[in-house]
Amino acid sequence: MRHPCAFWSKHLKNLLFLFCIFSLGYSKVKKDEHVFLLHGLARTSSSMSGMEKFLQDHNFSVTNLDYPSRKFLISELAEQVRKKIVMNSKAQNVDKIHFVTHSMGGILLRQIQKTKPLSNLGRTVMLGPPNKGSEIVDKLGKLKIFKMLNGPASLQLGTKPHNTPNKLGPVNFEVCVIAGTQSINPILSQMILGTDDGKVSIARAKVDGMKEFIQVKAPHPLLMNNQTARDVTLSFLQTGKLP
Repeated sequence: MRHPCAFWSKHLKNLLFLFCIFSLGYSKVKKDEHVFLLHGLARTSSSMSGMEKFLQDHNFSVTNLDYPSRKFLISELAEQVRKKIVMNSKAQNVDKIHFVTHSMGGILLRQIQKTKPLSNLGRTVMLGPPNKGSEIVDKLGKLKIFKMLNGPASLQLGTKPHNTPNKLGPVNFEVCVIAGTQSINPILSQMILGTDDGKVSIARAKVDGMKEFIQVKAPHPLLMNNQTARDVTLSFLQTGKLP
């Protein structure tokens, strides 16, 4: 009878070889995906903490980025944010990246993809994005206190052809836009044409090239905490479709 050690000695190399082939094949099939969250103007990453936990609870790895939204122009903010994205992606060995953005965060991503695209971009959900600008900026942008409270980037978010959102063109990546239909600021809503979320109208939230669009009953500042918006976000990130 052959000793067990002789059997394992003879077949060990073959077993190791098969293990290596399996491991390499598995690593090629499996793609590490990661979600980046981008908050809006005059907000911080804490405003997206609820969405962060929700996605983590559904097995997504998430980075909730912070950036100084009130201190720089959109082009400068986009450059800073892109560097953080690339650095975090490399550190975590990420293969594909998805985004959930709120308000101006969506404009920053469009700016990035227009000027220096991220090659591994997957799907994006935009919450209340001023994709065609906001009348609020048109009406109040000339007031000194407006710039003082919101910073230089805010003045670029108007509805005019020269304003940044209207110079970025159609999106060429998978985007789902979620627009709010409820306002908690009737004074601001009076400045906006059509149904709005208190900051952005439904019509101006849309962007050419988007894959999906849906309205939810929620105000602009709280879109990321709305359960319907969260369910739609999860479904789109997972499948590229609405639930």
